[in-house]
Amino acid sequence: MFISFKRIAKFGWKGFSRSSGLSAATIFILVMTISLVTSLFILQGTAGYLTSILQERMDISVYFKEGLTEEDILEVKDELTQLPEVKEIEYVSKEDALLTFSKRHQDDIVIMESLAEVGGNPFFASLNVRAFEASQYAAISTLLDAAPFNDLITRVDYFEKKPVIERFSSITSSAYQTGLVFSLILGIIAFLLAFNQVRMAIYSSKEEIEVMRLVGASNWFIQGPFLIQGIIAGFLAALITFLIFSISLFFLAPNLENILAGFNMFTFITDNLGILFLIQIVTGVGLGVLSSFIAIRKYLKV
Repeated sequence: MFISFKRIAKFGWKGFSRSSGLSAATIFILVMTISLVTSLFILQGTAGYLTSILQERMDISVYFKEGLTEEDILEVKDELTQLPEVKEIEYVSKEDALLTFSKRHQDDIVIMESLAEVGGNPFFASLNVRAFEASQYAAISTLLDAAPFNDLITRVDYFEKKPVIERFSSITSSAYQTGLVFSLILGIIAFLLAFNQVRMAIYSSKEEIEVMRLVGASNWFIQGPFLIQGIIAGFLAALITFLIFSISLFFLAPNLENILAGFNMFTFITDNLGILFLIQIVTGVGLGVLSSFIAIRKYLKV
């Protein structure tokens, strides 16, 4: 059994090497396809991380009307804290708001002069409300717009901050869908190239196939080498893609970490190394084997 498989693998490699030009083209397209699929996996992980960062930093500020005491505002805070959607609430007094603003813009002469001309403290006391999920802010905002809270509140900035995370989600979703479409297109091209490679190999090996039939070779012994060609193309493409991504990310990871708000791409890859390599192998070998199998069924009658 092992000797038979060894011979099949040898014939498969011989056929693969014989059509080196077509084999190289097939591997090239497979590498591009696997690269896109790999990029989609990385994009999904990156988007998930950045979304969690946005959700962590995102909150809504509830500004209260003039004349309310600190006790009134803290009562509202206590009621909001009981909501299951609320993760935490920070109370910011008028004085704290003025102090924070002044520190932030202390080097901006125009703003500081404008603040001095206004006189007094133009800021409102507020509550910074943070939810567990970004999708929960809508429910919290709706509650604050209803009685009895709406009589105490002058403004909720939910709708000012809402577009930020929606825009990010829209961009990542569009990028993912575009990548998926290109992956499918390249997958089809890779399939057709691998299919054509096996078809040509079958036609160029007609005499050898006839001889094998005459000497009583099994169907597996005749068909196996062509299936091996698809496996070789897929495996080599997956290996090349893995090496390209590993080397590229090793050098690019530090720069990407600065761009992606602290997201360590190299750590993400090493943590998901097994899954990533499995995705690449399954994509490459899967396309190679599938195209070879269909070509064998169509053009090789044994």
